[in-house]
Amino acid sequence: MTSQIKYLLTEADIPKFWYNIVADLPTPPPPVLHPGTGQPIGPEDLAPLFPMAIIQQEVSIEREIEIPGPVRDVLKQWRPSPLYRARRLEQSLDTPARIYYKYEGISPAGSHKPNTAVAQAFYNSEAGVRCITTETGAGQWGSALALAGSLFGLDIEVFMVKVSYEQKPYRRAFMETFGATCIASPSNTTEAGRTILEENPDSTGSLGIAISEAVESAAQREDTKYALGSVLNHVLLHQTIIGQEALKQFELADDYPDIVIGCTGGGSNFAGIAFPFLGRRLRGEQDVQIVAVEPANCPTLTKGRYAYDFGDTAKLTPLVKMHTLGSGFVPPGFHAGGLRYHGMAPLVSQLAESGAINPRSYSQAECFEAGVRFAKAEGIIPAPEANHAVKAAIDEAIACQRDGVAKAILFNLCGHGHFDMQAYTDYFAGQLHDETYDESEVAMALAGLPSV
Repeated sequence: MTSQIKYLLTEADIPKFWYNIVADLPTPPPPVLHPGTGQPIGPEDLAPLFPMAIIQQEVSIEREIEIPGPVRDVLKQWRPSPLYRARRLEQSLDTPARIYYKYEGISPAGSHKPNTAVAQAFYNSEAGVRCITTETGAGQWGSALALAGSLFGLDIEVFMVKVSYEQKPYRRAFMETFGATCIASPSNTTEAGRTILEENPDSTGSLGIAISEAVESAAQREDTKYALGSVLNHVLLHQTIIGQEALKQFELADDYPDIVIGCTGGGSNFAGIAFPFLGRRLRGEQDVQIVAVEPANCPTLTKGRYAYDFGDTAKLTPLVKMHTLGSGFVPPGFHAGGLRYHGMAPLVSQLAESGAINPRSYSQAECFEAGVRFAKAEGIIPAPEANHAVKAAIDEAIACQRDGVAKAILFNLCGHGHFDMQAYTDYFAGQLHDETYDESEVAMALAGLPSV
């Protein structure tokens, strides 16, 4: 059996700057609008939710933004993360393709999420914030922020989508170990949650609902801010250390990817791996194909509308232009909880709308089949979210075998599945069904899009 090849960097190779793709876009991003006036918002509109340093990053057009020393010091605990050449997977597929994966599961939280959680906790701490509220789907983001909050002396309040809260008790225990409070959403602790429960007492929840609860909770307290684990520009910015490290590691490999793949829910891990490579393409330096993979039962990029919409269900957030299924849409309770979001990052949506990236969707069962195949070859059990990227990489490798083309394929293995073994248990028991969403619900949600 052929051995894996691992490409390692040193602490000195951890990026000193985040990469901001806005500087290389052919057209500027559409403005964020105030939900009441319909006019572009200013920093003062975001100040109740975010510290000013975060707001400045959100609207920045600078290509490089310096990473603070205290943030880099924490990141050194697990970064740079390894890049693997998946030789055993290549052999099992009998493909001429060269398959690489950037492995983010080595972080203390087991995913890519601490890359931005540490940065956001640092900036909030510097601003004198005492508590941060947030939402989480599968629990990876909540775990990451709980960890980061403990490092910087912050209280963390996490609204966890109810279906994941019930499916993943060990994620809750992880958050609580680091001192965070974890609340099943929708809950009775906020007006937004109570409204949802009155309409549907058995609601399984959604990221849009959990965002509403977290935003409402933060807005009611002077010493509290809100943090988001995906979607917004500053979050995608913080994740670009993944792709920047990968660029250096491909120099060690004396190779360069023809295809870069990431799973997409809100867009953060996808942007983290893809944006530095896409930036090179936008600057005319080196071509690459970019593939964004999403679940077929929450197909935001492939079936959603590119329009202004609220980022949350209760319509408390500003309006952003993005691919959306409608803020009122609640996807089925499938296991890839981190991908159960009605919208998509505005920057990712803009790139998809322009044709700069190629979206595709897969069903739940075929993604788990790919994840098991990968685990048997490479010895790592992927998170349910990452299985979507694994599936796309395998499909591309099989196409190379069919066409006799030897492409280099890179995907982001954004987290391990050690907290998600119930999902694998259900898969092996034949209980992992491909639940379909109700298209009439999407139509109803899209009919309610704000008029802008």
